[in-house]
Amino acid sequence: MYALVDAVSFYASAEKVFDPSIRNKPVVVLTNNDGCICAVCPIARRLGIPKFIPYFQVKSLLEKHGVVVRSSNYELYADLSERMMNVIGRFCDNQYIYSIDESFLYFDHYESCIKDWHEYGHKIRKAIWKETRLPVGVGFGETATLSKAANHAAKKLSSFNGVAVINSAVSRDEILKRMAVDEVWGIGRKISKRLGLEGINNAAQLAEQDPKHIRKQFSVVTERTVNELNGISCLSWDEVKSPKKEIFSTRSFGQRITTKNELRSALVTHAAIVGRKVRRQNSLIKKLMIFASNSPYDDLYYKQAMVFPFIIATENTCEMASAVNQVIDSIYKAGIKFYRCGVGAIELNSKTFIQPDLFMPDHTNSNVMKCLDNVNHRYGDSTLKLAAEGHHEKWQMRRAFLSPQYTSQWRDIPKIQC
Repeated sequence: MYALVDAVSFYASAEKVFDPSIRNKPVVVLTNNDGCICAVCPIARRLGIPKFIPYFQVKSLLEKHGVVVRSSNYELYADLSERMMNVIGRFCDNQYIYSIDESFLYFDHYESCIKDWHEYGHKIRKAIWKETRLPVGVGFGETATLSKAANHAAKKLSSFNGVAVINSAVSRDEILKRMAVDEVWGIGRKISKRLGLEGINNAAQLAEQDPKHIRKQFSVVTERTVNELNGISCLSWDEVKSPKKEIFSTRSFGQRITTKNELRSALVTHAAIVGRKVRRQNSLIKKLMIFASNSPYDDLYYKQAMVFPFIIATENTCEMASAVNQVIDSIYKAGIKFYRCGVGAIELNSKTFIQPDLFMPDHTNSNVMKCLDNVNHRYGDSTLKLAAEGHHEKWQMRRAFLSPQYTSQWRDIPKIQC
């Protein structure tokens, strides 16, 4: 049996944890530079406020309904996520953290010890609420895909009261019939449109299809999804937590930048972020994409991207910074007010299976990178960094509605009135 524990509107819920005054109010959270709405609490959702819409387009609507607006407080979210995952991990020793607000559990060897899955799910919810004040949904299923479907029901369908279990044909049909096909894990927007043309509109109809036919029409991945919906496990635990094939770091600037040195510093900073993520999943970079642009709404749109191939795959941030330095003249253009830039590792190799060159010197500096990561993990990001990253005051992202960093800054520690 698999379980998926997923927070309800995680960013918006996290904003309410340390601010009781907004717990019963509609809350939305904005993306980088306060551009779009990325999280909507259930109260705000009932007012008809959509996600992924530019803030300026709904600003008057938010003011009309007294909606609380917050900028993304990533430091707070990361800390609360870690606390939530620690609580979840106590309920099963086989845990995989899928994202900042989702965690899979796999009850492989002691399913017989749990007599009532509904009761166990409510224990998980109560423990998380008691220790973090974060609301979650818990879904159980015989496969990872079914646990995702059950979690969808737990969060979206009020009749399940936060916990849903798929452990029989009856419970499976009940939930899948009420789940649109585009909400099935692994079914994207394009595939769902093609399925709709064939009269397949919900998850139950997809589960009824012949897997071999689906494989011919779509792919082996969609075939696996059909099997998983029927309780046939096709995703191994390693496949569920497979490493990313590409890793990007990109962001628009709080203020436009116009000089080459500023652009170089921004790109090196993104390279450092990519390097940290690459090392975290034990990979090496074979090709690095480096790009920058002004706004598409400017009179003359300018965008330039370069791909830098490494002779020997690397995880070394210093080598990535050197790559930025070698292509900066091709990317920068005088007179352009740059609005956005980024760096992406577009070809990754597993560090475990890489074949080194006997005659090439080792430039990975693994021990140096490990030291860099350990220091920054212990004392905070950018405590130790490359000089080329510079200072970020001018181009750091705009967060006009930022809440206090209650758990990571001494000045913001909450004061309790006794």
